[in-house]
Amino acid sequence: MDLLNQIIRHPVDPDYVLATARGDEPAKRRWTLGVLAMIIGALFAVAALQTTRSAPVLQSERTELINRVQTAEREQDQLQGRVTSLSGEIATLRAAALGDDDAAHVLEMRIDALDPVVGNVAVSGPGVLIVVDDSPSAAADARDRVLDIDLQVLANGLWQGGAEAISINGHRLSNLTAIRSAGDAITVDYRSLTRPYRVEAIGDPRTLQARFVESSAGAWWNDLAQNRRMRYEISDVKQLDLAADPGMVLRHAGRATS
Repeated sequence: MDLLNQIIRHPVDPDYVLATARGDEPAKRRWTLGVLAMIIGALFAVAALQTTRSAPVLQSERTELINRVQTAEREQDQLQGRVTSLSGEIATLRAAALGDDDAAHVLEMRIDALDPVVGNVAVSGPGVLIVVDDSPSAAADARDRVLDIDLQVLANGLWQGGAEAISINGHRLSNLTAIRSAGDAITVDYRSLTRPYRVEAIGDPRTLQARFVESSAGAWWNDLAQNRRMRYEISDVKQLDLAADPGMVLRHAGRATS
């Protein structure tokens, strides 16, 4: 009788009730995941549609920028050719103005001696190559980046060591050259440089490197290499070719008096 009464009171097995209750939760989770999947899919579809619509505009802007860069490069080449032509005319006029006497020859020799020093003409010869760059940790710590003052110290150390001509990334230095920062970039006469920085210096290969290393500039860069892990490589080079400084302009002139 007790068994019959229990069956009448609880016609459903308790384990079945528990299993049914546990089955409701996964169903809810599946429903929630389904809704989220639909939302994410819709977002991806919208993003893809926007990208597809904006692709022609981006391509057009890219093409326009490429055309502008190419046009600027062609104009620069034309101007450089014009500079070369005018330089030849200036040399011819200078020779005609100086004449052919002894005083003219002396003056011509002085001009020829000063032209390489001031960066007015291209020069070639042996020297040293110094390559410097940011530390591998520069992205996390701005103190590990090469700054304009670091290149200033390096160039001044080379002058002090006896360098006759210096260029940084192909930009010839003169006594009027400005090495400055412009945002995150370093500029030489307002022309931006890209890493790594290649500093070429023409000078006596027997003494230039040793004098630089022993100078305060050498100590400066040795400290940056040791403590900030910046790249600092120096080597002798048998032949360097440095272009003239295109920024050289005539600032003062006067009429010769007899």
